[in-house]
Amino acid sequence: MADPTAEHDRDDRGDRDALRDWLLGLVAEHVQLPREDIASHVPLSDYGLDSVYALSVAAEIEDRFGIDVDPTMMWDNPTIDALVEAVSKELAQGT
Repeated sequence: MADPTAEHDRDDRGDRDALRDWLLGLVAEHVQLPREDIASHVPLSDYGLDSVYALSVAAEIEDRFGIDVDPTMMWDNPTIDALVEAVSKELAQGT
């Protein structure tokens, strides 16, 4: 018999992978670099993502997922990997 917890974990990882992929594209677009040049573990400030762009990314996260994103989320979670975790937690709390 299949373990329902294992299935949920796979779905969660898939959701996180999709979120990471979307964020990579979004950041690449904002900083005008090829997507493959953006590493999810590197601080976004290393790519020149300034406060204006950070607020824009936060607004796009809000629009896409229908959650409230505190502007400090971008500073408290300075990498795409950290943002994936933070947004995933927000989405889980909304369910």
